[in-house]
Amino acid sequence: MAQLTLVTPALSAAGARLNYGNEQTAGRWARLLAPAHRVDLRASWQPGDPAGALLIALHARKSAPSVAAWPAERPVLLVLTGTDLYADLPRGDAAAWASVQRADALVVLNRLGAAQLPPALRAKTRVLLQSVPARAAGARPARWLRALMVGHLREEKDPRTLFAAARLLRERADIRIDHIGAALDPALGREAQACMRDCPHYRWLGARPHAEVRRRIAGANLLVHASRLEGGAHVVIEALCSGTPVLASRMDGNLGLLGEDWPGLFEVGDAAGLAAALVRLRDQPDTLAGLSHLAEARAADFAPEREQARLLALVNDLLS
Repeated sequence: MAQLTLVTPALSAAGARLNYGNEQTAGRWARLLAPAHRVDLRASWQPGDPAGALLIALHARKSAPSVAAWPAERPVLLVLTGTDLYADLPRGDAAAWASVQRADALVVLNRLGAAQLPPALRAKTRVLLQSVPARAAGARPARWLRALMVGHLREEKDPRTLFAAARLLRERADIRIDHIGAALDPALGREAQACMRDCPHYRWLGARPHAEVRRRIAGANLLVHASRLEGGAHVVIEALCSGTPVLASRMDGNLGLLGEDWPGLFEVGDAAGLAAALVRLRDQPDTLAGLSHLAEARAADFAPEREQARLLALVNDLLS
């Protein structure tokens, strides 16, 4: 049994209870590793802090000070987030690139993530799909379609596409949209409030505890995930593991979880396409049922025991 140091800067915002994806990943990994190793979970590491045999760091740029300070003779496992893969590294962020070069192994959280990296780095990159426990579906509405979007209001999650789709559907009382997430961008919060005033069947519910979010996902007819930038959204996995079908933007972070042949897709930023897909799923119950069956089948890819086995194998390999 080894002592491991697990760093995620998302812990510094944990007091706000905003359910950041990286915070969830770090907490889950600490639990999955606990039977075999002792895990010191912290927001950062600096000289003078206790140092484990291995540093596991989430987010190349934000964890860069911890990675740079880590003892050179001890290995680093770096988890690349969506911001790393699709924003910081492509634009040449020096801190992110320094972390990637220092790391002994890299982890991406969707099957297409490694394609963003230079060939020289792919050899030390592993795909590790995240997991959630399976949850039984809740009582889903039959008299209308309940669509749910979960994601804090910020540009990367593209809530404006949802707002525009809600306006296109304002006359469809049988299509109702709930939206969960804190207004990290106050301007987007104001736009959500305006959308509620204009569209009686759109509700912005703000931030909600994670247990409530999972309950709402299980009780929705479908999850909408409109992101422009994503490394491997936990909420998509939660939907699949509840048998809730997903209507997602066509971008690598989504395709790398759902599969490139996933039938429930719309183009990034295409509000009309999203609205049309919602109408189709409402008006064609067999299509919605087929997407639900596909979600149930894909859930096996995200079983906790599968993630735990792959994580432990990678950690033990680095330790040896």
